[in-house]
Amino acid sequence: MGESELRVPLLAANWKMNKTVGETVSFVGAFIPEVRSLLDSTRDPWPEVLICPPFTSLPALSSLLASYPVRIGAQNVYWQAKGAFTGEISPLMLKDLGCRYVIVGHSERRHIMGETGEMVARKVRAALDEGLKPVLCVGETLAEREKGEALKVNSEMTAGGLSEVKKEEVSQVVIAYEPVWAIGTGKEARPDDAAQVIGRIRETVDSLFGKGVSEDVRVLYGGSVKSTNIRSFMMCEEIDGALVGGASLDPVEFARLVFEVLRARPDRRTG
Repeated sequence: MGESELRVPLLAANWKMNKTVGETVSFVGAFIPEVRSLLDSTRDPWPEVLICPPFTSLPALSSLLASYPVRIGAQNVYWQAKGAFTGEISPLMLKDLGCRYVIVGHSERRHIMGETGEMVARKVRAALDEGLKPVLCVGETLAEREKGEALKVNSEMTAGGLSEVKKEEVSQVVIAYEPVWAIGTGKEARPDDAAQVIGRIRETVDSLFGKGVSEDVRVLYGGSVKSTNIRSFMMCEEIDGALVGGASLDPVEFARLVFEVLRARPDRRTG
Protein backbone atom coordinates (compact mmCIF):
# COMPACT_ATOMS: atom_id res chain seq x y z
CA MET A 1 0.00 0.00 0.00
CA GLY A 2 1.45 3.35 -1.08
CA GLU A 3 1.36 6.52 0.99
CA SER A 4 -1.34 8.01 -1.24
CA GLU A 5 -3.67 5.17 -0.26
CA LEU A 6 -3.58 6.35 3.35
CA ARG A 7 -5.22 9.70 2.64
CA VAL A 8 -8.61 9.71 4.36
CA PRO A 9 -11.39 11.05 2.11
CA LEU A 10 -12.93 14.34 3.18
CA LEU A 11 -16.45 15.45 2.30
CA ALA A 12 -16.80 19.15 3.09
CA ALA A 13 -19.99 21.23 3.02
CA ASN A 14 -19.81 24.94 2.29
CA TRP A 15 -23.19 26.42 3.18
CA LYS A 16 -22.12 29.91 2.09
CA MET A 17 -24.62 32.59 3.22
CA ASN A 18 -27.45 30.15 3.91
CA LYS A 19 -29.33 28.82 6.95
CA THR A 20 -30.38 30.57 10.14
CA VAL A 21 -29.68 28.94 13.50
CA GLY A 22 -33.16 27.42 13.46
CA GLU A 23 -32.61 26.01 9.99
CA THR A 24 -29.28 24.60 11.13
CA VAL A 25 -30.98 22.76 13.99
CA SER A 26 -33.55 21.35 11.57
CA PHE A 27 -30.78 20.24 9.18
CA VAL A 28 -28.95 18.27 11.86
CA GLY A 29 -32.23 16.72 13.01
CA ALA A 30 -32.78 15.33 9.53
CA PHE A 31 -29.17 14.65 8.49
CA ILE A 32 -28.00 12.52 11.41
CA PRO A 33 -30.80 9.91 11.26
CA GLU A 34 -30.49 9.71 7.47
CA VAL A 35 -26.74 9.23 7.37
CA ARG A 36 -26.80 6.78 10.27
CA SER A 37 -29.44 4.73 8.47
CA LEU A 38 -27.34 4.61 5.31
CA LEU A 39 -24.04 3.83 7.01
CA ASP A 40 -25.45 1.42 9.59
CA SER A 41 -26.59 -0.73 6.69
CA THR A 42 -22.94 -1.17 5.70
CA ARG A 43 -21.62 -1.37 9.27
CA ASP A 44 -18.72 0.78 8.13
CA PRO A 45 -17.14 3.78 9.87
CA TRP A 46 -17.85 7.25 8.51
CA PRO A 47 -15.52 9.00 6.11
CA GLU A 48 -14.36 12.38 7.42
CA VAL A 49 -17.23 14.84 7.17
CA LEU A 50 -16.93 18.61 7.55
CA ILE A 51 -19.66 21.26 7.65
CA CYS A 52 -18.80 24.95 7.24
CA PRO A 53 -21.89 27.04 8.10
CA PRO A 54 -22.19 30.82 8.44
CA PHE A 55 -20.47 32.18 11.56
CA THR A 56 -23.82 32.61 13.33
CA SER A 57 -24.52 28.86 13.24
CA LEU A 58 -21.12 27.68 14.49
CA PRO A 59 -22.03 27.51 18.22
CA ALA A 60 -25.25 25.58 17.57
CA LEU A 61 -23.61 23.21 15.12
CA SER A 62 -20.70 22.58 17.47
CA SER A 63 -23.10 21.62 20.26
CA LEU A 64 -25.42 19.51 18.11
CA LEU A 65 -22.61 17.51 16.52
CA ALA A 66 -20.45 17.07 19.61
CA SER A 67 -21.18 13.34 19.89
CA TYR A 68 -20.93 12.60 16.16
CA PRO A 69 -17.88 12.21 13.89
CA VAL A 70 -18.61 15.42 11.99
CA ARG A 71 -16.09 18.27 12.03
CA ILE A 72 -17.09 21.90 11.85
CA GLY A 73 -15.28 24.70 10.10
CA ALA A 74 -15.63 28.32 9.10
CA GLN A 75 -15.89 29.90 5.66
CA ASN A 76 -13.38 32.66 6.21
CA VAL A 77 -10.87 34.03 8.73
CA TYR A 78 -8.72 37.09 9.32
CA TRP A 79 -4.97 36.83 9.86
CA GLN A 80 -4.79 38.66 13.19
CA ALA A 81 -5.66 37.13 16.58
CA LYS A 82 -7.45 40.29 17.78
CA GLY A 83 -7.57 44.02 17.27
CA ALA A 84 -9.40 46.89 15.61
CA PHE A 85 -10.66 44.97 12.58
CA THR A 86 -14.40 45.62 12.50
CA GLY A 87 -16.43 42.79 11.05
CA GLU A 88 -13.60 40.25 10.98
CA ILE A 89 -13.16 37.01 12.95
CA SER A 90 -9.84 35.60 14.08
CA PRO A 91 -8.50 32.03 13.98
CA LEU A 92 -8.34 32.09 17.77
CA MET A 93 -12.08 32.83 17.94
CA LEU A 94 -12.85 30.04 15.48
CA LYS A 95 -10.83 27.56 17.48
CA ASP A 96 -12.71 28.64 20.61
CA LEU A 97 -15.98 27.77 18.85
CA GLY A 98 -14.80 24.24 18.11
CA CYS A 99 -13.68 24.70 14.52
CA ARG A 100 -11.12 22.26 13.14
CA TYR A 101 -11.00 23.69 9.61
CA VAL A 102 -11.43 26.98 7.79
CA ILE A 103 -12.02 27.64 4.10
CA VAL A 104 -9.49 30.11 2.69
CA GLY A 105 -9.39 31.82 -0.69
CA HIS A 106 -12.73 30.67 -2.06
CA SER A 107 -13.33 32.13 -5.52
CA GLU A 108 -16.25 34.19 -4.21
CA ARG A 109 -13.92 35.80 -1.70
CA ARG A 110 -11.33 36.44 -4.39
CA HIS A 111 -13.62 37.65 -7.20
CA ILE A 112 -16.45 39.33 -5.25
CA MET A 113 -14.67 40.51 -2.09
CA GLY A 114 -11.37 41.31 -3.77
CA GLU A 115 -9.06 39.06 -1.79
CA THR A 116 -5.56 38.96 -3.20
CA GLY A 117 -3.13 36.05 -3.30
CA GLU A 118 -1.10 37.73 -0.56
CA MET A 119 -4.16 37.94 1.70
CA VAL A 120 -4.94 34.28 1.09
CA ALA A 121 -1.39 33.26 2.00
CA ARG A 122 -1.56 35.26 5.24
CA LYS A 123 -4.84 33.58 6.16
CA VAL A 124 -3.37 30.13 5.53
CA ARG A 125 -0.46 31.04 7.79
CA ALA A 126 -2.72 32.39 10.54
CA ALA A 127 -4.94 29.30 10.48
CA LEU A 128 -1.96 26.97 10.85
CA ASP A 129 -0.56 29.06 13.70
CA GLU A 130 -3.72 28.37 15.71
CA GLY A 131 -3.91 24.68 14.84
CA LEU A 132 -6.69 25.03 12.27
CA LYS A 133 -6.52 23.14 8.99
CA PRO A 134 -6.98 25.53 6.06
CA VAL A 135 -8.96 24.39 3.03
CA LEU A 136 -7.13 26.35 0.34
CA CYS A 137 -9.34 26.94 -2.69
CA VAL A 138 -7.92 27.33 -6.18
CA GLY A 139 -9.57 27.29 -9.59
CA GLU A 140 -9.56 28.87 -13.03
CA THR A 141 -12.24 31.00 -14.69
CA LEU A 142 -13.95 29.94 -17.90
CA ALA A 143 -11.90 32.46 -19.87
CA GLU A 144 -8.66 31.04 -18.46
CA ARG A 145 -9.70 27.48 -19.29
CA GLU A 146 -10.67 28.42 -22.83
CA LYS A 147 -7.25 30.02 -23.30
CA GLY A 148 -5.57 26.79 -22.18
CA GLU A 149 -4.29 28.34 -18.95
CA ALA A 150 -5.98 26.06 -16.40
CA LEU A 151 -2.84 24.16 -15.39
CA LYS A 152 -0.73 27.31 -15.18
CA VAL A 153 -3.32 29.26 -13.18
CA ASN A 154 -3.90 26.51 -10.63
CA SER A 155 -0.19 25.91 -10.21
CA GLU A 156 0.40 29.60 -9.52
CA MET A 157 -2.55 29.85 -7.10
CA THR A 158 -1.33 26.77 -5.23
CA ALA A 159 2.20 28.11 -4.93
CA GLY A 160 0.93 31.50 -3.80
CA GLY A 161 -1.41 30.07 -1.17
CA LEU A 162 1.36 27.87 0.25
CA SER A 163 4.06 30.56 0.16
CA GLU A 164 4.16 30.96 3.95
CA VAL A 165 3.78 27.25 4.79
CA LYS A 166 6.66 25.11 6.10
CA LYS A 167 7.38 21.66 4.71
CA GLU A 168 6.38 19.92 7.92
CA GLU A 169 3.00 21.69 7.88
CA VAL A 170 1.91 20.95 4.32
CA SER A 171 0.01 17.78 5.24
CA GLN A 172 -2.25 19.91 7.45
CA VAL A 173 -3.43 21.90 4.43
CA VAL A 174 -6.32 20.64 2.30
CA ILE A 175 -6.42 21.98 -1.25
CA ALA A 176 -9.78 22.29 -3.01
CA TYR A 177 -9.79 22.55 -6.78
CA GLU A 178 -12.96 24.40 -7.77
CA PRO A 179 -13.11 25.62 -11.36
CA VAL A 180 -14.91 28.94 -11.07
CA TRP A 181 -17.10 28.20 -14.09
CA ALA A 182 -18.51 25.06 -12.37
CA ILE A 183 -19.49 26.60 -9.02
CA GLY A 184 -23.26 26.81 -8.67
CA THR A 185 -23.78 26.65 -12.42
CA GLY A 186 -24.80 23.03 -12.84
CA LYS A 187 -21.75 22.59 -15.09
CA GLU A 188 -19.13 20.15 -13.91
CA ALA A 189 -15.60 19.38 -14.93
CA ARG A 190 -15.11 15.89 -16.31
CA PRO A 191 -13.35 13.59 -13.83
CA ASP A 192 -10.33 13.17 -16.09
CA ASP A 193 -10.02 16.96 -16.52
CA ALA A 194 -10.26 17.46 -12.76
CA ALA A 195 -7.68 14.73 -12.17
CA GLN A 196 -5.32 16.37 -14.66
CA VAL A 197 -5.46 19.72 -12.86
CA ILE A 198 -5.14 18.07 -9.46
CA GLY A 199 -2.15 16.15 -10.78
CA ARG A 200 -0.52 19.50 -11.64
CA ILE A 201 -1.40 20.81 -8.17
CA ARG A 202 0.44 17.84 -6.66
CA GLU A 203 3.42 18.45 -8.94
CA THR A 204 3.49 22.04 -7.71
CA VAL A 205 3.47 20.93 -4.07
CA ASP A 206 6.36 18.55 -4.77
CA SER A 207 8.32 21.26 -6.58
CA LEU A 208 7.95 23.52 -3.55
CA PHE A 209 8.58 21.06 -0.73
CA GLY A 210 10.23 17.96 -2.17
CA LYS A 211 9.37 14.88 -4.19
CA GLY A 212 6.56 12.81 -2.69
CA VAL A 213 5.36 15.46 -0.23
CA SER A 214 2.07 15.81 -2.10
CA GLU A 215 1.24 12.18 -1.31
CA ASP A 216 0.32 13.36 2.19
CA VAL A 217 -1.82 16.28 0.99
CA ARG A 218 -5.53 15.83 0.43
CA VAL A 219 -6.90 17.50 -2.69
CA LEU A 220 -10.66 17.85 -3.15
CA TYR A 221 -12.80 18.62 -6.18
CA GLY A 222 -15.63 21.15 -6.02
CA GLY A 223 -18.13 22.46 -8.53
CA SER A 224 -21.74 21.26 -8.91
CA VAL A 225 -21.00 18.07 -6.95
CA LYS A 226 -24.01 15.90 -6.11
CA SER A 227 -24.76 12.33 -5.08
CA THR A 228 -25.26 11.23 -8.68
CA ASN A 229 -21.81 12.30 -9.87
CA ILE A 230 -19.49 12.18 -6.87
CA ARG A 231 -18.47 8.55 -7.34
CA SER A 232 -17.06 9.30 -10.78
CA PHE A 233 -14.72 11.85 -9.20
CA MET A 234 -13.87 9.70 -6.18
CA MET A 235 -12.80 6.85 -8.45
CA CYS A 236 -9.87 9.04 -9.59
CA GLU A 237 -6.81 8.25 -7.51
CA GLU A 238 -5.75 11.91 -7.41
CA ILE A 239 -9.03 13.11 -5.86
CA ASP A 240 -9.54 12.73 -2.09
CA GLY A 241 -13.05 14.09 -1.63
CA ALA A 242 -15.24 17.04 -2.43
CA LEU A 243 -16.10 20.56 -1.36
CA VAL A 244 -19.86 20.73 -1.85
CA GLY A 245 -22.01 23.85 -2.12
CA GLY A 246 -25.71 23.72 -3.01
CA ALA A 247 -26.12 19.95 -2.57
CA SER A 248 -24.91 20.21 1.03
CA LEU A 249 -27.91 22.34 2.03
CA ASP A 250 -30.29 19.37 1.70
CA PRO A 251 -29.79 16.96 4.64
CA VAL A 252 -30.95 13.90 2.72
CA GLU A 253 -28.79 14.69 -0.31
CA PHE A 254 -25.76 15.42 1.87
CA ALA A 255 -26.26 12.10 3.69
CA ARG A 256 -26.29 10.35 0.32
CA LEU A 257 -23.06 12.12 -0.59
CA VAL A 258 -21.44 10.78 2.59
CA PHE A 259 -22.60 7.29 1.67
CA GLU A 260 -21.33 7.56 -1.91
CA VAL A 261 -17.89 8.68 -0.72
CA LEU A 262 -17.71 5.65 1.56
CA ARG A 263 -18.78 3.31 -1.24
CA ALA A 264 -16.16 4.74 -3.57
CA ARG A 265 -13.32 4.50 -1.02
CA PRO A 266 -14.16 1.70 1.46
CA ASP A 267 -10.46 1.17 2.21
CA ARG A 268 -9.90 4.74 3.44
CA ARG A 269 -11.96 5.92 6.37
CA THR A 270 -11.66 7.59 9.73
CA GLY A 271 -12.37 4.50 11.85
